[in-house]
Amino acid sequence: MRIAETVMTIGALTKAEIVGAFWPIRSEVDPRPLARLLFARGQRIALPKVTSEGLVFREWREGEALVAGRFGLSEPHDDLPPLDPTALLVPLAAYDRRGHRIGYGRGYYDQAIERLSRNGPVLTIGIAFSVQAVDAVPSEPHDQPLDHLVTEAGPVPLIRT
Repeated sequence: MRIAETVMTIGALTKAEIVGAFWPIRSEVDPRPLARLLFARGQRIALPKVTSEGLVFREWREGEALVAGRFGLSEPHDDLPPLDPTALLVPLAAYDRRGHRIGYGRGYYDQAIERLSRNGPVLTIGIAFSVQAVDAVPSEPHDQPLDHLVTEAGPVPLIRT
């Protein structure tokens, strides 16, 4: 719950009408408490669906059933219209203090951030456990660094070079 409370204090997040979230898999941080706080504040939530073209975000309302997707994901129904969030809660397997992250190796979030950024700035907030920190994440030109990173220990001060 501390992660959710900390993320809610990020001023730029209050301006996002639609926030892209994710349903947790494996040992990821569970963003559902954060989603409930965003709902209570009147913000909409969109969850990703993995497609051959990349991530497509579709609106999700608390209590709505999800369907099983690829990679063990829970995803919104295909009949819901796609939405373009202006803020993303980003899952990760590891991170460094430059705001770089390691996901699960397919680049879906980097591609989604690049695509969504064509419409304007996209706020990216990584949520993780502090034990997921590493000294340096290898990065390539297409990698999209996070704007914010929050763990159960609080906000991670990012170093920008």
